[in-house]
Amino acid sequence: MAARAPASLVLALHGLPCATAVVPVGVRLIEELSAQAPDVILLEAEPERYDAPALIRTLRENDAFARTPVLLVADGEPRHLRRLAREAGASDVLAKPFDALELEARVGLLIELAQARAESGRQALALRRDAARALAESAAREREIIRRLMLAAEFRDDQAGDHLTRVAGCVIAVAEGLGLSQAEADDVALASTMHDIGKIGVPDHILLKAGPLTPEEWTEMQRHALRGYHMLYDSPSRLLRIAAEIALTHHERWDGSGYPRGLKGEEIPRSGRIVAVADVFDALISARSYKMAWPLEKARAHLEAESGRHFDPACVAAFLSRWDDIVALVQERADGLVPS
Repeated sequence: MAARAPASLVLALHGLPCATAVVPVGVRLIEELSAQAPDVILLEAEPERYDAPALIRTLRENDAFARTPVLLVADGEPRHLRRLAREAGASDVLAKPFDALELEARVGLLIELAQARAESGRQALALRRDAARALAESAAREREIIRRLMLAAEFRDDQAGDHLTRVAGCVIAVAEGLGLSQAEADDVALASTMHDIGKIGVPDHILLKAGPLTPEEWTEMQRHALRGYHMLYDSPSRLLRIAAEIALTHHERWDGSGYPRGLKGEEIPRSGRIVAVADVFDALISARSYKMAWPLEKARAHLEAESGRHFDPACVAAFLSRWDDIVALVQERADGLVPS
C-alpha cells in the first residue's frame, strides 16, 4: 500500500486492485473522490484531526458513494469498533495494530464486492433497457392490432373511419373533462375505435339498410355489442380488454333502459359511459342514407336533454366543458357532416 499523509484517505482505484491513491480530507473531498472513482475507500480514524464516523455518514449521503465499500482503520477494542463502524455506515473495520497481509486481504475482498456490485448494476441496467424495449414493442403491436381492426370495420362501412376518428377525439375531450390523465384518456380513446367491431357479424342487408329496421332486424343489430365483447374480452392486451368493456357497454343507458344487459348508473363502466356520449353525438351530426345530419347545436341540446336519462350527467358536463374543442374537431373532420 502507498504511504499516506496525515488526515488522508487511501483509495483502491477502480479496475486496479493493487493501485492506490491518497486524497486529503478537506472541503473538496467529494470532488476529489468523484474524480478518482474508487472501488474502496480506506479511512483511518484520527479523532484529533477529524470526525471519521461523521465523514463516513457524509459519504453515504452522497449518491455516488452510497454503496462504495469503506474500510475504517481505528484504535480500540474490536467489538466497540464494529459497533462504531456499523453505526457510521462503514463496510468493514480493522483494529490497530494490524498486519499488512490482513489489510491487503480485507481490501481485496472489498474490491471484489465493489466490482460484483458494479457488474450487477450493469446487468440490472441492461435488463431494464430490455424490458423497456419489449414494453414499447408490445405497445406498438397493440396499436397495430387496433389499427387493423379499425380497417376491418371500414371495409364493412366506408363511413366508419371518420366516425371512429371523431368519436376518439370526443372521448379524449370527455375523459380530460372528467379529470383522467393524458395516458388514461389516450387509452380509452384508442380502445373506443373498436366500440362497434361486433358489427362485422351483422348481415349487410341490415347493417347497410337505408330505411328503418324491423323489430327482428333491430334485435340482430343489437347483438353486435355482445359479439364485439366476445371478440376482445379474453385478450392478454390491456387495451383490448378496455375495448371489450366499451364494446359491451356503450349502448347501456344511465336510467337502465339500454342494452345488452340493462345496466344502470355507475353499474356501467366509466369507459362505456364516456363512449356513449361521444358515439351518440357523432351519430347525430353525421349524415346517413336514412337520415340527415343534425346541426351541432341541436345535437348539443339533445345531450343536455338526455343527461340523467340516456347519459351520465358527469360525462355530459365534461363534454360540454370542452365544447370549443369539440367544434374544432368536427370542423377538422367534417366529411359526412353538415355545417352547424
